[in-house]
Amino acid sequence: QLQLVESGGGLVQPGGSLRLSCTASPFILANYAIGWFRQAPGKEREGVSCISSSGHSTNYADSVKGRFSISRDNAKSTVNLQMNSLKPEDTAMYYCAVNGIGTIFSPKSDSWGQGTQVTVSS
Repeated sequence: QLQLVESGGGLVQPGGSLRLSCTASPFILANYAIGWFRQAPGKEREGVSCISSSGHSTNYADSVKGRFSISRDNAKSTVNLQMNSLKPEDTAMYYCAVNGIGTIFSPKSDSWGQGTQVTVSS
């Protein structure tokens, strides 16, 4: 099983920022693309952003382009998602996962973590 752990969620007002972190082993980060996904109540899980194993390629959902930024920190073995200008519709449980096909949203089902809750509300 590919183990990843999410952290950094919380309650934030509209327009605010949060930084999520996905911690994985150096082996996973060196060999796999990592994606962030989210699931709101009553909705299907959707891809948010993805970064290649080299860090040179990224992908973003249209709904977050210009507001979210994904990056890798190899020294800390993390993939981070900086979320700015948050909106109430960004409220969801956020998960990271190993991505199966480059930066095309294609999460491996055996790599889901527990998730971290992001709530955007005034």
